[in-house]
Amino acid sequence: MDWNHYRFRTLWTLPAPPAAVYDVLERPEDYPRWWPQVQEVTRLDDTTGVIRIRSVLPYDMTFTAREVRRDPAAGVLETALSGDIEGWARWTVTPRGTGSLARYDQVVSVRKPLLRRLAVPGRPVFRANHALMMRSGRRGLLRHLRTV
Repeated sequence: MDWNHYRFRTLWTLPAPPAAVYDVLERPEDYPRWWPQVQEVTRLDDTTGVIRIRSVLPYDMTFTAREVRRDPAAGVLETALSGDIEGWARWTVTPRGTGSLARYDQVVSVRKPLLRRLAVPGRPVFRANHALMMRSGRRGLLRHLRTV
């Protein structure tokens, strides 16, 4: 088993139409306004940016996200990730009742040296840290959607 390899899936049920959710998620440069753990997003061009995140644990993760798929009709946003983490992430937004389901899938390998050294003992803590970050992101998005 590669202790530095992670697969995440998070489901957010949201009381907003899919198009409204997609419109917010396709603007990562605005994430720091509503997602507390997304510290900074610096656009490099129309499809690439550098993102710095920090959750509960005392370390930052910095990576470049490059868009590989943007399909509003299918509700899909997918990026390739490189830097402290390598892999991919994908949002898929679909109708759910009168609102939406935002599904976040991520498959990454950790490249940050400190986290690689702590891979085995830290794995459960890193997974919990990710879950807390995603829970906070959902709360922030819910508040944001009420104002747009």
